Amino acid sequence: MADNQGRRFSCGIDFFHVPDLRVAVTSATEAGFDFVCTPISHPRCKREFIEGPARNRGGLFAVPDALLSGQEWSSSIVGKISPWILPDSVDEATRYNSEKALNQELSYASHLSLPAITVQLNGGSVARLASILNSYLNTSLGHQQVWIQVPLCATNNGNDAVRDTALEDPWGWWNTLRSMCSFHKRLGLVLEVTQALPTDVEIDRWFGEPIKCLSFPTSIFRTNKKGYPVLSRGHQEMAKRFFKLRIQSIVSGNCQDPTKGSNSYFQYLEHVHENQPPLDDYQKFVRGYGDYLQWPLQPLMDNLDSQTYEVFEKDPVKYARYEEAIYLALLDRIESNHNETYYGNGNNSIGFSVVMVLGAGRGPLVKATLRAGYSLQTKLTVYAIEKNPNAVITLQNLKAVEWGDQVTVVSTDMREWEPPCKADIIVSELLGSFGDNELSPECLDGAMKYLNEGGISIPSKYSSYLSPFSSSKLYNEVRDCREKDRHPLISFETPFVVHLHNVHIFSDPLECFSFSHPNSGSGSRSNDRYICLTYQSPSKDTVLTGFAGYFEAILYKNVTISTVPERHSEGMFSWFPIMFPLREPIYVKAESRIDVHFWRKSSASKVWYEWCVTNPYISGLHNPNGRSYTIGL
Repeated sequence: MADNQGRRFSCGIDFFHVPDLRVAVTSATEAGFDFVCTPISHPRCKREFIEGPARNRGGLFAVPDALLSGQEWSSSIVGKISPWILPDSVDEATRYNSEKALNQELSYASHLSLPAITVQLNGGSVARLASILNSYLNTSLGHQQVWIQVPLCATNNGNDAVRDTALEDPWGWWNTLRSMCSFHKRLGLVLEVTQALPTDVEIDRWFGEPIKCLSFPTSIFRTNKKGYPVLSRGHQEMAKRFFKLRIQSIVSGNCQDPTKGSNSYFQYLEHVHENQPPLDDYQKFVRGYGDYLQWPLQPLMDNLDSQTYEVFEKDPVKYARYEEAIYLALLDRIESNHNETYYGNGNNSIGFSVVMVLGAGRGPLVKATLRAGYSLQTKLTVYAIEKNPNAVITLQNLKAVEWGDQVTVVSTDMREWEPPCKADIIVSELLGSFGDNELSPECLDGAMKYLNEGGISIPSKYSSYLSPFSSSKLYNEVRDCREKDRHPLISFETPFVVHLHNVHIFSDPLECFSFSHPNSGSGSRSNDRYICLTYQSPSKDTVLTGFAGYFEAILYKNVTISTVPERHSEGMFSWFPIMFPLREPIYVKAESRIDVHFWRKSSASKVWYEWCVTNPYISGLHNPNGRSYTIGL
């Protein structure tokens, strides 16, 4: 069943032992569960490969594959590696037997085409386990995933209601293993919920990991007045936070009340899953875009298609803010009686203004300008300048049908136009996800020659911002973008536009580059930039995989638009953040310093960014001389 956010609830049930797998699958399906977690081998079938009573034991160590159909094995069963398998044991015999048994069970899981297998971690000594899993992941065929199961937080001597902060962090166990496996994309996480709740910092850190399931032991449930299992308020809120990642659930352990059956746990978790706050308009729009990499637009080099224009024009906030800024700019002109400059049909009017819309697209800013002028009952002459000949067709139609002679459509590149007069107000929407990454500084600096002295540019100022983040998902998405016959580092030296979802942003954004218009340097100031930003890592160890970029723009006076998370313009969806990836993840200790250097560089024909980290470790310089990514002028 889908919740009010359009996400279907998926839940499995974990069995310690299954005497009859066919019966178990049927009963689980009837109870509403989507899959069954079951041991690959019989719990009593402990194999010995060197010596011991089990070495020559006959019989099957696992259920035969003919017991279920291929479809059932590949969609309804998640295999569990035997818990007695300890390849990192200090005892040599145990280690040897474990390695042999683990390879045997992995091989059989691959033979069955199971969608996933789970491996329980109980500590940070995982070198041999990581070696075996890494070999398996890189040699086995298909898309089978390996789910590593760890507790949400360390607990005291098996008592999961008592936290033990002196113990090694379970995230550290996981990070050691996945780092040794080179962040393999088929490695996932099963987080076992404990009675002791993790801190907000710990939960936030897990959000950067490839979580597949939350495992709910029946022992953490309480019983309500009617005898049904329920979670504490704290556990409910925590589960809802994780459910936003669109993950699955698992119920493990014996029913506390056999008369209620396992279905009672399924129904309750489904209820928690469904009772999340409804999506607002912005959340509805971004649904489905989570962690989907997009190449940044290059509107100076490429012409946008009709669908792209249509998406942007649906933004309910951006054009309302622009209209407000234009209204205030026109009002200031009226109040200051700047009516000396007049171009029109001979009917002098107080407050008459010339407005140039640079990069008019299909006309939303022209419409906003005309609405603002109508509200003030002031006369306007509007120039709509657009280089895309296909969008110009729409502008010319609007002029013929709606706008009339007050709008002049100019089909040319704004940098090549020779206007018949100067403007009182220049309006543009050339901002990219990083503010300046669609070359707004270069375009507007060149267009300032069109502006009267004392004229107004909307926007008047914009600044970019950067935050460090951790995301295994995005690291692998970038790695998978590698193209044949091209430099292997291209994808890691390319900024991507992306709606951040499975991500841990662990430090507040810091201001990066700023640009103002009109440019106080009278067009002579370079738009190249350099900055070194210093961040403080959180109170828990983490991994740095990249930097998220945002922008904030002052349109006019106090009218702003922003994609910075703390000040995001509510409901605005025209821009997703931009991401600057790192070639290799960087381990960051708790409360340590992170230094990152960013450059904005240019030549006669292109602009590009370069970046590198120098603390806590030195990374290579990314995108030197724009070798992987440039923005064409």
